[in-house]
Amino acid sequence: MDLVVVGLGYVGLPLARSASAAGLKVVGLDRSRRVVDGLNAGRSHVDDITDDEVSSMLERGFTAVDRAEVIADAAAVVVCVPTPLTDHGSPDLGAVHAAVEDIAENLSPGTLVVLESTTYPGTTDEVVRPRLEAGGLRVGEDFHLAFSPERIDPGNPAYGLENTPKVVGGITPDCTKAARALYERFVTRVVEAKGTREAEMAKLLENTYRHVNIALVNEMSMFCREIGVDLWDAIRCAATKPFGFAPFYPGPGVGGHCIPIDPNYLSYKVRSLGIPFRFVELAQEINQRMPVHVVNRAADLLNDRSKAVRGSRVLLLGVTYKPDISDQRESPALAVAQNLRARGAELVYFDPRVADWTVDGLPVERTDDYLAEAGSADLTILLQPHRELDLGLLADRARMLFDTRGKSADHPRVVKL
Repeated sequence: MDLVVVGLGYVGLPLARSASAAGLKVVGLDRSRRVVDGLNAGRSHVDDITDDEVSSMLERGFTAVDRAEVIADAAAVVVCVPTPLTDHGSPDLGAVHAAVEDIAENLSPGTLVVLESTTYPGTTDEVVRPRLEAGGLRVGEDFHLAFSPERIDPGNPAYGLENTPKVVGGITPDCTKAARALYERFVTRVVEAKGTREAEMAKLLENTYRHVNIALVNEMSMFCREIGVDLWDAIRCAATKPFGFAPFYPGPGVGGHCIPIDPNYLSYKVRSLGIPFRFVELAQEINQRMPVHVVNRAADLLNDRSKAVRGSRVLLLGVTYKPDISDQRESPALAVAQNLRARGAELVYFDPRVADWTVDGLPVERTDDYLAEAGSADLTILLQPHRELDLGLLADRARMLFDTRGKSADHPRVVKL
């Protein structure tokens, strides 16, 4: 076969789809029997991939398996497994180690191995390479090894895998060329890095840049109201400058796998050198403080109406980490709900993409009619502006709307973060 994709989540499955559509014979390898059986039955578990697209993949020869032996017959293996943090905030490469172990046990001469999972600089060379070479094969001579950072943005209608430039960096120049040749079969533009470390750093730089700039506007949102400044309008005006400025927007916190996680991989590597990485640590502190800031603002809004948080009915709209997807990983809605509950609020939520929601193991009441609920709830908090929400009607119906995303038009009953 042409390609084995290890890990069939929000990164691996789009990769398998694009490669399959380009005519490659693709096999997906995942340790979850549920995922494997679902895909082979034509069911997608990823927001950006429809059931029809999975069916088309199957018609083109794609199959999903949970047996690592398929790696032995692959021309290329791409690793797309998750790289979360441990409970102590350090990198958790357990899934990478498991995938590399499977590859090492089934590695054939001539195979290209690419790691796409986000990690700290040096992982490909210092962690992956030694295990793959332990069997006697040598990188650059008997097999190729490279890193290519994933750039999947779930829910983005404009940029997908095929039209987003792909960065590749190999252990050797020939490794880079081999990786480039693979991706050029289904990606419009491939960019060569000097090596694996530069490619690994590129991914961390991209998300650290976003992390720090989001923290900047989040911190500004905490004082702009006090000095009588509409920060959303200030950002709108600043964004008209055609050079030297990129707009970022405040919110109730950061979520998803990338922004709350990736900068920690970089700070972990920097700390191992005995050097503090103050920008990342400060940004993390600010962004993690935002859910509490949202709850404090909510308490002030209720207090202005002679209401206490305890006993107030609060409607939360949108509990995923970004709009128009169902992914709840690291969603700030969880911390907002935890803090509101701790203060005694009665919670109800609406999210068209989340049928059931639990906080600390306890279910949160779900409403099917968010407009009617907004009319009776003491406070409505907009956390994620899914396209299914009619923000105009919401502003008219809500007793009080606290918009943490700045998406609502000016209205007497609307307050923005």
